[in-house]
Amino acid sequence: MADVVDSATRSRMMAGIRGANTQPEVRLRKSLHRLGLRFRLHRAGLPGRPDIVFPGRMAVVLVHGCFWHRHKGCRFATVPATRPDFWETKFRANVERDARNVAALRKLGWRVRIVWECDIRKDVDRAAISISRWLA
Repeated sequence: MADVVDSATRSRMMAGIRGANTQPEVRLRKSLHRLGLRFRLHRAGLPGRPDIVFPGRMAVVLVHGCFWHRHKGCRFATVPATRPDFWETKFRANVERDARNVAALRKLGWRVRIVWECDIRKDVDRAAISISRWLA
């Protein structure tokens, strides 16, 4: 199946995708803040610059987009029809990098929690409550 937009439009769309402060991440942070939790953002010096860091609890939360980080079984983890070899290589590299970062964080003594975009879409408050219980 051919792409529904031309290559210049697709390039512009992909360039607009941010690596930090994404909508799911911001929604989760607001919900965590409402629960009274305080945290740091994108702390440099930690492997992968985790999205949400609870330094006093030695815990980090990674907010993963289902498409980019390949959430297994999720309807948002599709593969574009154009250039599938390129995308498979890109996705594989993302997943491998995620695994390296999680392993490095755990080796440093950090607890790691991954929250998927689809879980935040379903019920952000439920995801935040789950994190607050995990932190306790």
